Amino acid sequence: MSMPKIKAVRLSPREQLGDKELVVLGPSLGTSTVMWDDAARLLGDDYDILGWDLPGHGISPAADPDTEFSIGELADAVVALVDSIVPARGDERPVRFHYAGDSVGGATGAELALRHPERLLSLAMFCSSARFNGAEGYAERADQVAKQGTAVRLQASAEIWFAPGFLGSHPTESSRLLHTLRDADRFGYAAVCRAIAAYDVRDRFGEIAVPFLAVAGEFDSVCPIADARWMAEHAQDGTAVEVPGVAHIAPTEDPALVADLLRKHFAAAARTVSGVDGSGAGQEAR
Repeated sequence: MSMPKIKAVRLSPREQLGDKELVVLGPSLGTSTVMWDDAARLLGDDYDILGWDLPGHGISPAADPDTEFSIGELADAVVALVDSIVPARGDERPVRFHYAGDSVGGATGAELALRHPERLLSLAMFCSSARFNGAEGYAERADQVAKQGTAVRLQASAEIWFAPGFLGSHPTESSRLLHTLRDADRFGYAAVCRAIAAYDVRDRFGEIAVPFLAVAGEFDSVCPIADARWMAEHAQDGTAVEVPGVAHIAPTEDPALVADLLRKHFAAAARTVSGVDGSGAGQEAR
């Protein structure tokens, strides 16, 4: 295994980064940074925002057929990417950042908190888990997509990603994500599937000490609210939230609510870091 190759997209309006707190956003399997566009636009005046794409997705380069990496190595790649874009100046410490990710992007955040805790200001995992439901099936999916291409996943992904009625009421947003899936590199997608199959941080989740937010969608069959509650209870400073009317791609399905949740989470984390405020573990908000 080796560190995967990924690239970033600047999602905030400023040409130069560094004047605002940095937020890094991670994507769900089969999508790209476009899933965060609307939520990032609502946050962009207050934060510097970077999104990154999975190997073979969006602007990240295609993968070789035998590419292998873990979710932990994906987290290492995110840190290296951030440092290449916003390097430390002189004797300053490397930049710290808020991290939020959906699904496998959220899992990458858990590994960031475990492998690079000194780099995070806070962590938010949307529609994600400490281990994914049906993880064994991802290895089979990897083989299928490597042979047949990502188009074979279009119907199943549409059913999983979006709450009932979203496809019809939001054709632009849903078709944009489904086109991203169709255009994704099959070997990159397969490599992410294999990484998901091996991902399991349940035995270490109690080590996560940064301010932590777990968000589940009401209709998410992959990562239900029970997963979010479990993570919030086991993290040292965790809160769980269930978002009504969404399924597995909450940042696209309800960007305004997601942006509001993140803004409040980042502000609370800033107070915690400054020693002004603290919050107990295992809280749940509705």
